[in-house]
Amino acid sequence: MTSNKTKTKRSKKSTFRRISDWLHLWLGIGAGVMVIFIALTGCIYVFQAEITNLIYRKQLYVEAPKNARPLPLSTLKNNAQKAMGNKPINFISTYPNPEKTWEFGAYKGGDPEAFWYFDALDYYDIANVNPYTGEVTKITHYKHEFFNVVKMLHWSLLINHPIGQQIIGWSTIIFIILLITGMIHWWPKNLKKSNLDKSFKIKWTAKFKRLNYDLHNVPGFYALLISLILALTGLVWAFQWFQGTVYAVASLSVTPPERKTFKSDTLHLASKNGMDIAFEKAKALYPAAPKIAIGPASSNDGVIYAYAYKGEETYYDSSDMQFDQYSGKLLDHRHYKSKNAGERLLGMNYDIHVGAILGLPGKIIAFCASLIAASLPITGFIIWWGRKKKSKG
Repeated sequence: MTSNKTKTKRSKKSTFRRISDWLHLWLGIGAGVMVIFIALTGCIYVFQAEITNLIYRKQLYVEAPKNARPLPLSTLKNNAQKAMGNKPINFISTYPNPEKTWEFGAYKGGDPEAFWYFDALDYYDIANVNPYTGEVTKITHYKHEFFNVVKMLHWSLLINHPIGQQIIGWSTIIFIILLITGMIHWWPKNLKKSNLDKSFKIKWTAKFKRLNYDLHNVPGFYALLISLILALTGLVWAFQWFQGTVYAVASLSVTPPERKTFKSDTLHLASKNGMDIAFEKAKALYPAAPKIAIGPASSNDGVIYAYAYKGEETYYDSSDMQFDQYSGKLLDHRHYKSKNAGERLLGMNYDIHVGAILGLPGKIIAFCASLIAASLPITGFIIWWGRKKKSKG
């Protein structure tokens, strides 16, 4: 039976607090497994670049010859294409870092109506090429690569149908509600030192019940802001309406800027070094860029796309260029400073979500916050189960 003291405690709570506690309890029980799943897959993915570079260092990095210059991009692309066979290369990543291999990728979607991710993707392969010798050092089939599968689990449960992202999206919204109601529940009733100690410190010497309670409340508070940022950036991908809202709020407009489309001059068919010319021009425009990505032309009159990034792993504040595929002439140049606030905010969404925007420290913060988020449904369930058993007793 419930004691009179417990009844008095409950009666002192406001209606708002009772509703908040009820939501925190039952939403946590209902969506706890999904919150754990999303948080853990996020944890695993955060350090994918560092782990991959460590495991495959010999294949992904080379010893740069003294005073050596990279071979022409077109030559490296041809070598990679031979290794890829009949899979046309449609994206390239180059690096001024003399020790990094360059990446030549081939991507092709599968059945757009397929329910599962694996059926909706034909291939997604990347060849790493030594820029000085043209040797292909590694080919990765990303369709089944571990971290890519983890990313797709995190993204949509490996479901190609929109329902996959909706499940992830609504679970994330529930997690946001849990964070807010958890903050309400955590808030100290007064500023006495004993209350502050309970709210901000874990009593490691306490018995299991109290320790578990502290492990739910205290880390949850410290990870609240970061967890909220990670959740909101995740919603940008889950729901178009949320992405549109973020863009509208940041840019003060609901209409994205019109993108200019260009075509290559097919009269220059005799020229065969347009890609090399375009690449050299892109490097001249952005000599300090740690990464320049190239998108080869996909049709006879298509253009070469180039993107200059401010980091090897980050995508925010990128500048876009379009070149004639035959002459290498610069047709369009859009510096990142010319983009509106909405474009720039959405452009950095991925970097914020994985913590890469702050480099390695940011990734560590994102990892810790995700790990804490994964623990909260577990410690919360233990609290509820203990109280349930007590009330039965």
